[in-house]
Amino acid sequence: MNVVADLRTQGIIFDLDGTIVDSRNAYLEAAKTTFRALGQKPPAPEVLLEIPRRLELKQPISNLFGFDSRSFLDLYLKTYYAITKERTKLITNIPVTLEKLSGRVKLAMVTMRYVPRQVILEELEYFGIAQYFLCVVTALDTSEPKPSPEALIKTSHAIDVPIHDCVIVGDSVCDIRAGKAAGAKTVAVLSGLFSWEELARENPDLILKDASAIQNFVGK
Repeated sequence: MNVVADLRTQGIIFDLDGTIVDSRNAYLEAAKTTFRALGQKPPAPEVLLEIPRRLELKQPISNLFGFDSRSFLDLYLKTYYAITKERTKLITNIPVTLEKLSGRVKLAMVTMRYVPRQVILEELEYFGIAQYFLCVVTALDTSEPKPSPEALIKTSHAIDVPIHDCVIVGDSVCDIRAGKAAGAKTVAVLSGLFSWEELARENPDLILKDASAIQNFVGK
């Protein structure tokens, strides 16, 4: 990991869950609701939070519980998408950070939620931050999810900033892998489900406590 004093960039592409919003409560509630709907007792919170981690990494979840994971996953995702607006919350100081950054660089968002972008825009409007993003790309807008660079490259074209002049900000190893595959600068944040050690292994340009700190590294 390099120590970067100034991220010279024209555009910043943010992840959503774990980066702009804290999604832990939504993950936990969706999992508990799904277990109970299937007649099962929910396991400990650390097991429940392992579900979205594994889904992010495209790893199997079947060994986390003793029943059919396909029926679980369908209901889990439907429940999660239905409660994100009410059960997620903005990372501290994100609105102020986005306002400051929007005066310096172009901002965009890439999320791998399988929902139409209008759903994400409505959620961003609810949080009062939609106006800062020039482009929003979801999993439905791409043929391959992260860590494929497809969504990031598509977004850089949409905001008219070369990908090598973009910074990718995300909380997961897949965000960093996608950014590196695209040829962008990468910033990992510790506000999601992945540890410093896991993120450091991906060798991002920066690791920050959360996305609000990035304003200190983008040229004024």
